Amino acid sequence: MDLARPDLRPDPSLSRDEMEALQREIAAAATFEDDQGLDPDAIAVDEATSLADGLPPVRDGAQERLGTGDEGSADTTPDPDGPTVVGVDQAFLTDRDGDRPDAAVSAAVAFRAGTVVEYASATTALSIPYVPGLLAFREGEPILTALDALDAAPDLLVCDGSGRIHFREAGLATHVGVLRDTPSVGVAKSLLCGEPDESTSERPEGWRTPVRADDAVTTAEPGTVIGHAFQSRQYPNSKRVNPLYVSPGHRVSAETAVEFVAALCAGYKLPEPTRLADAYADTVKRDAD
Repeated sequence: MDLARPDLRPDPSLSRDEMEALQREIAAAATFEDDQGLDPDAIAVDEATSLADGLPPVRDGAQERLGTGDEGSADTTPDPDGPTVVGVDQAFLTDRDGDRPDAAVSAAVAFRAGTVVEYASATTALSIPYVPGLLAFREGEPILTALDALDAAPDLLVCDGSGRIHFREAGLATHVGVLRDTPSVGVAKSLLCGEPDESTSERPEGWRTPVRADDAVTTAEPGTVIGHAFQSRQYPNSKRVNPLYVSPGHRVSAETAVEFVAALCAGYKLPEPTRLADAYADTVKRDAD
């Protein structure tokens, strides 16, 4: 797919100052308001997939990338005109000594009507180590390669990483969303920056609170809502599960981003598209070892 903004592509050869300057351009180009016409109910996943027997087969009757031979049936075939949600995640291959990652296995899983319709992956060499706040320069290009391998056109991207909850409002979900001009949300397991309105400890399932820009966010006015802490799952007798940190990537508001993620979580902590992308990345990694 041709990129909407190829000039903003993450270049790992840039200096840190140049990377941060590019992120400020990304943030300026991003739209943190709703511009996608998606209804959370239209993308909802009602039932979680058990991975006890491996990844589920695709159900559109056309993409059989896992070699299962299961083409579904009339009552399980998703509406071809329904919105497509794509989850992306990564696993890493280590060098010969097993000391450090030297390649990324990027996985993309497409959902329609709560059902997997396509899998795609790409294995790409890593150019730089992980640096907090510069994740897109390490993992952005591998993710773009996996997305290019998809036949399905995403109506919404769900990324394992931050969007607007970022020092320069340009996390992985924002960077990829702006490059492709595709609505996107970021779902992170830890808080990179910003300050929740309320304590996040021991909250019940479904609870959420705004995350506001603090002094660490250099491109937004302090107090700006840049995302939400969202308790997607909890144990009733021992509230030990930490919340997710959900933020808009591109063409989605902070309020709608958390509604999308709530619709996509089906009993597990992570939304189904990224939960299955994580499992698929691990599967591809095992096959590559």
